[in-house]
Amino acid sequence: MRRETLYLSDIIEAADHIAAFIAGFDFERFQESELVRSAVVQKLAVIGEAAGRISPGLQGREPHVPWPQIVAFRNILVHAYFGIDWNEVWTSATDRCPTLRAQIAQILAMESARPEDESGSI
Repeated sequence: MRRETLYLSDIIEAADHIAAFIAGFDFERFQESELVRSAVVQKLAVIGEAAGRISPGLQGREPHVPWPQIVAFRNILVHAYFGIDWNEVWTSATDRCPTLRAQIAQILAMESARPEDESGSI
């Protein structure tokens, strides 16, 4: 099984891709681009999938990260694709992802510094 640090890295990488996809975009331009909207949704799904694989132990050590909401949002994106609220996706991409990325980078740094037997890695 993958180490949790790899899932944390996946979240950071996906957040970085989202930032690159929407660079220079406003909401109107975002709405007009099926390509960018699809790419952002896919990376938000990656974030949710990776978040869902984080152990309860690590989630418990980092309760400030809204783990269940991230996973739930992924499920909405994947299972209700034709009913996606693009305003919510835009807010997630522009506001929540940068915050989450910073939180996860900090967690990753702390987890990478922990001895493997203490990190709860899977």
